Amino acid sequence: MPEYYIGLMSGTSLDGVDGVLIKLEADRLSVLTHASAPLALPLTAELLALNQPGPNELHRAALAANALMRVYAKVVKELLSSASLNPKQVLAIGAHGQTVRHQPQLHDDTGYTLQLANPALLAELTGIDVVADFRSRDVAAGGQGAPLVPVFHQAVFGHSGQTIAVLNIGGMANLTVIGPNLTQDVLGFDCGPGNVLMDAWCLRHLGQAFDVYGHWAAAGRVQSDLLNAMLSEPFFALAPPKSTGRDLFNSKWLAEKLAGFPDLTPIDVQATLTELTANACAACVRHYAIDSKKLIVCGGGAFNANLLQRMQMLLPGVSVENSEAHGLPALQVEAAAFAWLAGKAMRREALHLEPITGSRGQRILGAIYPA
Repeated sequence: MPEYYIGLMSGTSLDGVDGVLIKLEADRLSVLTHASAPLALPLTAELLALNQPGPNELHRAALAANALMRVYAKVVKELLSSASLNPKQVLAIGAHGQTVRHQPQLHDDTGYTLQLANPALLAELTGIDVVADFRSRDVAAGGQGAPLVPVFHQAVFGHSGQTIAVLNIGGMANLTVIGPNLTQDVLGFDCGPGNVLMDAWCLRHLGQAFDVYGHWAAAGRVQSDLLNAMLSEPFFALAPPKSTGRDLFNSKWLAEKLAGFPDLTPIDVQATLTELTANACAACVRHYAIDSKKLIVCGGGAFNANLLQRMQMLLPGVSVENSEAHGLPALQVEAAAFAWLAGKAMRREALHLEPITGSRGQRILGAIYPA
């Protein structure tokens, strides 16, 4: 009997909610339909503000979570309508929530990760069981809590006899390295900023949420001194397991790096930010996926033609390809991953994440909220 799950993802880029409805049949996964919804500007601004300390945070975070769940519920309704399914036919929703703090292994040796959500409200609004808070158990087990998608990448993109690299470029960028023996451990970790700095700079100077196809950056000139200053960030030299987020790579971080370069034009800064992401990701591929001849790219960054062109230049001999060429469109991969993770949680299947996150052993991820 096929099983149906929904996955919902709102990433660090804050560019909206992506949802998919998947069918699992044995070990085969297929996406039946995809839907997305933008976030209202006031909600986007509030979610961004909650990444930093501020007044009355608990109250504001609770209301922002409620508002986000209403957008999630809207996407669920659209998915069900498109697939002609009713809520009782869907076993669970995997709801990622919105990351506002990610500080594993800090402060008290355990740290925390916080994805804003109200899964109880989402279950109430949709009539479907909800699985949420996927990352906290991994952090409690001594892991980074991120990235979680490499085990999914292995399931859908792995090929026996080939080393495959998968690069997800959302707000942050993470790399998965799948070995030629599909029973061996998969490696995965965060490379650094993906779209987050480019998007923020584009919004500030062009009033656009992102640099469409990377055209603005392509017209600028990379400033090597600024690039080297940014690449001196200690995070880039860390060995995996490692993860990051807006806690580090944010507007304050960028302002500190730019302080020594007051005369640069905005377009040249954008070109350099694009080169930062390209360099950080390419360096990880060269170091950790040395045998891979193929780099499968997903996430919103897969549509930044200039960024992909720069990575292709930095990775001669590696074919840089959009994930759609491998059966799963770039904007559906992460949402599909959380639908798949919801299925694992509902079946109480533990995940082997030690090589990825550094956790102490296999763990079942996610808290279940019955409808």
